[in-house]
Amino acid sequence: MSMLDWWVLLLTQVGIVVYGLYVNRRDVGSADYLRGRNMGWFTVGLSIMATQASAITFLSAPGLAYTDGMRFVQFYFGLPIAMVLIAVVAVPLYYRMNVITAYEYLEHRFDVRLRTLAAFLFLTQRGLAAGLTIFAPALILSVVLHVNLTLTCLAIGVVVVGYTLTGGTTAVARTQKIQMAIILAAMFLAAWLVVDGLPEGVGMAQALDLADTMGRMNAVDWRFDWNEKYTVWSGLMGGTFLMLSYFGTDQSQVQRYLGGQSIRHSRMGLIMNGLLKIPMQFGILLVGVLVFVFYLFQPAPLLFNTEARSQLVSGKAGAQFQQLESEYQSVLMERKATATQYLRIQETGSLNGEGSAQADRQAVVSSLNESQRRVDELRSRAHKLAKEELPNSDAGDTNYIFLYYVFERLPTGIIGLIVSMILAASMSSTSSELNALASTTVVDIYKRLFRPMADDAECLWVSRWSTLGWGIYAILFSMMARHLGTLIEAVNLLGSLVYGTILGVFLCAFLLKRITSAWVLGLALVNQGVIFILFWTDALPFLWFNIIGSIGILIPAWLIEQWPRFRSILFVESRLNR
Repeated sequence: MSMLDWWVLLLTQVGIVVYGLYVNRRDVGSADYLRGRNMGWFTVGLSIMATQASAITFLSAPGLAYTDGMRFVQFYFGLPIAMVLIAVVAVPLYYRMNVITAYEYLEHRFDVRLRTLAAFLFLTQRGLAAGLTIFAPALILSVVLHVNLTLTCLAIGVVVVGYTLTGGTTAVARTQKIQMAIILAAMFLAAWLVVDGLPEGVGMAQALDLADTMGRMNAVDWRFDWNEKYTVWSGLMGGTFLMLSYFGTDQSQVQRYLGGQSIRHSRMGLIMNGLLKIPMQFGILLVGVLVFVFYLFQPAPLLFNTEARSQLVSGKAGAQFQQLESEYQSVLMERKATATQYLRIQETGSLNGEGSAQADRQAVVSSLNESQRRVDELRSRAHKLAKEELPNSDAGDTNYIFLYYVFERLPTGIIGLIVSMILAASMSSTSSELNALASTTVVDIYKRLFRPMADDAECLWVSRWSTLGWGIYAILFSMMARHLGTLIEAVNLLGSLVYGTILGVFLCAFLLKRITSAWVLGLALVNQGVIFILFWTDALPFLWFNIIGSIGILIPAWLIEQWPRFRSILFVESRLNR
């Protein structure tokens, strides 16, 4: 990066930290540190969005759209439904009981065993997810500074942990307003610059038409297929259950809206998230699609992970990789020529001013898709070669696509802003996660199981040490995250492994009045084992884990609760038949 980029990066990041210290300039107690206080609905809404929109979202989602189109947006189709249900059902219950964590409610309804189980599942999963949100910006610094990725994971982790320790929930939430402003401005600017960099005569309309022709505008898929990861049905059903669990029972989100001034402010913040999240995610994915169209007319690397490419070229598989690169560049030239022909047909009605426009278009579209098939095949072969020769690298390199475009194509100054955006997203999301981990550790584990009479000063002290401990846990996992492939899918997979079980327990608490804790605990343990088996056997896409996990507890629990009534009915019928 240039000196100007470094100054832009430095000034934005220092400004965020200084603002966070300013809004939290007075001494805080443990309640303020753990839950926050008196936040308006707009702050609550932005905080909810910023917590979910980590650096992973802005680094990995455009790369996912580049390779797979817009279909990932269907993952969020259940979000508005979940926001309404949580606002109506969960928020009043949490406020009425004046809880700091969602898991306190489970002890009110059941007992300490289920509270501890839900807290343990959350802590384990969210600690790992925090590691992924540390890994994403560490990847950027590794590319920028040409430094070992392990060292940048450590550096980012130390900065984020220190930033979180200075504030707590209120400071984190209020600085997220500034962070979200930087994030949205930078993504809008990136989209505009991609379109501006397209060949003369190719505007947004032509770019979207070309992307649609090549199957990248696949935002809606109505097919019902258990094996398809992203469809309308998996988003509406699996996505709704995932979002219910994430926003309704995950402390990193519950903590956001419990800091609202009132039930009304918390509800409005949730509804704001429900209305804005899908358009925001659509826009982020659209940037990746536009980058795909951009590289139809510009040279694109066979591997966007430049470090992996350099190691392959200098290694024993160098000749094989260079042969793939030569063939790849040849296919790219064919694809560019065909894309240009397609645009000419769209503009003039035919290829050469003669013949049938429909026939010309079909022939060109067929040729264009065949070229893309060959491009995908060559990239797949390169990724396989990289995986074999460099087992410790991110062979899939989806996470590097947007990063490569930023550093290779954007002007000086804008690069610093984009990098600052991704770092801001990381600080925002990771600090929220660490703060939630600390609050759950103190309230649901330390104070409940070990020191019930701990005073405010002791709880604040333990909170800060818990933040440090979970920060170390997340940093250690971040150093292994390169093996997990596409980050945005990996973080949602981690959540889906436990969210179904947690939501099933909460649904029993919300909806069933007579079921006992012993039955729910047994069903939860069995159900969690089933989810792990489905994951290990790769039997279903991960979104369905959320439905199976929730219904797998709720329906058996309902049948057990209703059994005395069924038995009475059967007994009466038996007596009548006599």
